[in-house]
Amino acid sequence: MNAIAFTDVSRSYGNVLAVDGLNLTVETGRTVALLGPNGAGKSTSINMLLGLIRPSGGRIELFGRPPEQAVARGEVGAMLQDGELIPELTVRELVDFVRGLYPEPLDLDAILQMADLTDLAGRRAGKLSGGQSQRVRFALAVAGAPRLLVLDEPTAAMDVESRQRFWAAMRDYAAGGRTVLFATHYLEEADENSDRVIVVARGRVVADGTAAQIKAKAGGHAVRFTLDGQSAAGLDALPGVSAVEVTGGTATLRTADPDATVAALYRGTSLEIRDLRLAGADLEDAFLALTREP
Repeated sequence: MNAIAFTDVSRSYGNVLAVDGLNLTVETGRTVALLGPNGAGKSTSINMLLGLIRPSGGRIELFGRPPEQAVARGEVGAMLQDGELIPELTVRELVDFVRGLYPEPLDLDAILQMADLTDLAGRRAGKLSGGQSQRVRFALAVAGAPRLLVLDEPTAAMDVESRQRFWAAMRDYAAGGRTVLFATHYLEEADENSDRVIVVARGRVVADGTAAQIKAKAGGHAVRFTLDGQSAAGLDALPGVSAVEVTGGTATLRTADPDATVAALYRGTSLEIRDLRLAGADLEDAFLALTREP
């Protein structure tokens, strides 16, 4: 059974179509990164998945049930960007209160350790920093031992060390066969911590696969050299080249065959090639290429 299934899902706000016929499935036990530029429909999709808003059309199922039923059964935990903590309660009191709402919660001390909150257990929530508050939100999201964990920009406000500890904890949680869906603007996090990447733009899925497969959609490799005012005409016709970008006097050729592209640069053009560099396309390259407005 799929953990998540969107079938022809759409959502409109007046004349604005935020989600446009979205179709996707996520198998149980997967860790999936959801990427997209601002306004792509990520947050709207997450809110519909959690039953916080209803789709204008289409169907959403979590473990074969409507989102409201899955949430009511304690099968879903969520860590959202919004939501205030009760400032008067200590971290321990807050986490213990929330875990008491579920039929089979995780052990309290195990939750605090997982979220790196043991040393902060006696501190009142109103005295926490932004990054510490994020760790508490993570603790609340996993308190009920949900089968599906949904994280929306989970490491916002965390420092580098806290981010590393957070992702280690998330991987430990997912290792038990649980499903994790997270949205992030930190593309390196998606690259390092997911086994599948879904890219959305303009309310639709524009790419879906492993990070390596997504990178390949950007051309696989980049050939860069100093153009210095020379014409870029004809570069897009070189062997292997799928896209050409010229920025600040530097030409970047996205290519699936860098050897053939470089050979053709020297043998088939009259350009003066200087400062030639080769690099594998990274996830940011792919993201920009896939979400660029037509």
